[in-house]
Amino acid sequence: IIGITLDHQIKDSYAAYPWYALRENYVEAVQIHGGIPVIIPYSFDDISAYIEIIDGLLIPGGDFDIHPQTYGEKQKSDTVSVNIKRSEFELKLTKAALEKDIPIFGICGGEQLINVLLGGTLIQHIPDEIPNYIEHTQKVPKHLGTHRVKIEKDSLLARITGNESILVNSTHHQAVKKPANDVIICATASDGVIEAIEHKHKKFCLGVQW
Repeated sequence: IIGITLDHQIKDSYAAYPWYALRENYVEAVQIHGGIPVIIPYSFDDISAYIEIIDGLLIPGGDFDIHPQTYGEKQKSDTVSVNIKRSEFELKLTKAALEKDIPIFGICGGEQLINVLLGGTLIQHIPDEIPNYIEHTQKVPKHLGTHRVKIEKDSLLARITGNESILVNSTHHQAVKKPANDVIICATASDGVIEAIEHKHKKFCLGVQW
């Protein structure tokens, strides 16, 4: 049973009241590989119950950023757009999952959340901090790969993919800056941007930017 967190919006593009959202392909990916997806709404009081039910946690990305104050910084870029309720819930849920050593997979913002939760920091806007950066916010459809990442040998990601380099899609303006103490870098782009991290001591705690 794989718990999947949701995005939360108050925009009236779908409904006049607050609503949850999740792309269907996250659910399908779990089902294809034999899992039962369970969608997790933001009920802070039920976090311990969620953790008892699920066997793994999937944290998808979203069109938002973790507030810089969460990792001890002031906002440096006007490109930062936050979703406080989602970040607070996912941080608490992921902390509980780590404490029980439940497998965790973070995608894009999910990877960044893992790093921040463990004490790391983020690049608030890649063009502001990475000289000669490659394009990380692709204009072509998101299911298409646009740049390659180098995968570290002997990493969890290398064992999963069986490759030292893979082509990935890319839709993010932030990335891991300072990895947390318990984190190792397991993939990077050609411009040095960190593309994947994993926990040193957990059986499965992996985050990727694609």
